[in-house]
Amino acid sequence: MSQSIVPLIDIAPFLHGGAADKARVAAEVDEACHEIGFLLISGHDVPAALIADMHAMTNEYFALPHWEKMRHKLPADRMRGYSPAESHSLAYSIGEVTPEDLRESFNMGPFDHAYDEYHFGEAGAGFFPPNIWPDHPDNMRSLCEAYYCKMERLAGDMMRIFALALGLDEDFFADKIDKHITNFCINYYPAQADAPKEKQLRGGAHCDYGSLTIVHTDTDIGGLQVYTKAGKWETVPRIPDTFSINIGDLMADWTNDQWVSTLHRVTNPPREMAHLSKTSLLFFHQPNYDAPVECLPHCQGPDNPPKCAPTTSGDHIKAKFEKLRAPEFNSAEPGSRSESK
Repeated sequence: MSQSIVPLIDIAPFLHGGAADKARVAAEVDEACHEIGFLLISGHDVPAALIADMHAMTNEYFALPHWEKMRHKLPADRMRGYSPAESHSLAYSIGEVTPEDLRESFNMGPFDHAYDEYHFGEAGAGFFPPNIWPDHPDNMRSLCEAYYCKMERLAGDMMRIFALALGLDEDFFADKIDKHITNFCINYYPAQADAPKEKQLRGGAHCDYGSLTIVHTDTDIGGLQVYTKAGKWETVPRIPDTFSINIGDLMADWTNDQWVSTLHRVTNPPREMAHLSKTSLLFFHQPNYDAPVECLPHCQGPDNPPKCAPTTSGDHIKAKFEKLRAPEFNSAEPGSRSESK
């Protein structure tokens, strides 16, 4: 396509400007969330050197022998550690039967939190398990933690923009994300020596689960695609010095689907470029496990009742992961969230 349907928005005026600047950026974000649920952002204040170091480190990690990575395999009861290729398909979450995704991943979660009842008691312990760190590369932990902190700050900035875009106080979401349960995932999409199976992708079609996702990738070959309102798959462009942002199901629930949590996928590279790998850094921002999520009052009315029952962030994400690991293969039209909620 000649022009992307995914807008590029400079958020620097919001971060460093006055009230008029904030209102203008919020209006641009509001339009993007209404129309497609995806946007690219510049002016984010994340150091380019840190991003480059992260990609260099992850390339070194995924080049390790399979047996060494499997020493830190993701346990069955937590999203921490390494997951080998063809472990599951993201399309399970919408009830679609597909071969398992052609990607490896490494996951980590919150760290350096208080040793208290909230984080380690019966209700919270499952959301704050310890991270699992490989021995190599030796800078993996320090880099991942530094990057996680930068994404934590950026996610908070985006939630402030979201609040203003929705006509709320800028700090409306602050007490709902101050003890967030975000999962940070590094996805590695290896070269494809053999042609994929029928309907097999690097990342199956799905909607994200939480409030928002922040993505940085090192190439657009075999890239991210979004399913548009026109019923077509369109590529999300990769632009240097930007992040891709998309909203998840919880933000759609808060807005009664006025903001759209859009189906997306990661495609395979063309066969002539199948020797090339791809790495993506994904920050799946998820509010506090006990944060209430229900339709905002001004997003509903007598002729527009809430589409989703009230829930909490924790209950929502547990239901999602249960379905992802033990899918109930129901029919679902492309673009529908009905089977993934």
